[in-house]
Amino acid sequence: MQKLLATFSLATLIAAPVWAAPQTVTLAVSNMTCAACPITVKKALSRVPGVSEVSVSYEKKLATVVYDDTQTTVAALTRATTDVGFPSTPEKSAAK
Repeated sequence: MQKLLATFSLATLIAAPVWAAPQTVTLAVSNMTCAACPITVKKALSRVPGVSEVSVSYEKKLATVVYDDTQTTVAALTRATTDVGFPSTPEKSAAK
């Protein structure tokens, strides 16, 4: 019985990431003053573990990020932009 329980527990841990659905968050990004700024923001967000897709709009001052919530958080994403000089806050988030 203990072997069965141990096997089930191990299988659950291994399969857990499969259950996670990608999350999407839109960040309002401050301090973007030129057309080159989105490149820096995109690079910073892309380096965060768990981020699979980033798009940044200079005109709208927004960054949309698709990420795995088992690997990162919205706080980590906003910290990444802030650390490169572009403070951000979540505008809205929705599961995909």
